Amino acid sequence: MDFSAPAAQPKRNLFGFLRDPLSIFLVFVTTLALVVAGLIGAELYARHIADDKITKATECEVEDNAKASFGVSPPFLWQHITGHYTNISIKTAGNQIKDAKEMTAELSISDVRLHDTGDSGGTIGALDATLIWSASGIEQTIQNMVPLLGKMVDSVTTHPDDGTVELKSTLGGVVVKPQVQNNQLSLQLVKLSGLASFAGALATENIQPELDKFTDKLTSKYPLGIHPDSLQVTDTGVIAKFSTRNASIPTHGQNPCFANL
Repeated sequence: MDFSAPAAQPKRNLFGFLRDPLSIFLVFVTTLALVVAGLIGAELYARHIADDKITKATECEVEDNAKASFGVSPPFLWQHITGHYTNISIKTAGNQIKDAKEMTAELSISDVRLHDTGDSGGTIGALDATLIWSASGIEQTIQNMVPLLGKMVDSVTTHPDDGTVELKSTLGGVVVKPQVQNNQLSLQLVKLSGLASFAGALATENIQPELDKFTDKLTSKYPLGIHPDSLQVTDTGVIAKFSTRNASIPTHGQNPCFANL
């Protein structure tokens, strides 16, 4: 019986391992997978942080909950490195936009360039917004913001056929026509009904200035030079299109809502 020690197996050193084509391929694939996983993780994390910052800035500005997301192309990390963001989508919860109750905003923002110059935090190439305002929200807002009409209005009915909105009360009604003139939103008094109609010119002289103050207060609070472009009366409320071009992003001192961008 042979009790001699088994022959020692040749040691396979690192260089021998790396001379194996399969081993080299496995190392390459593993390294590539780790790099890709790291980039994806960094991309998702950076995108999450950016979405959160835009969401908070929007929520501060509109005084409602919001959801923001950046476009997928090019990758967000590249957009962040260059300071040039191609497109951003934002939608608010629909509870209110500042004083306007039950208003929802859907925004599309493109060509955002961040560069702090002291006077500006950057520029926005284009911003297009669709504002959807329910009839019940119009009612609540007028009750809160228009002293003369607010106390009388107990319901609001929209008339898409002629583009008017009727503010009703037990004593009568006021019919107004919302429209856009020279990039300004206006509510023009069309007709008085019920007891209000007996007041004639006196009522008109008092109501129209109140309506003008109401629209001025609503639109004067929009940032970035946002202005109305068109307006449509629907069965359930009003849909308005707003926009701005080549807008300057306020600095922290000008508007604290943009402080963390």
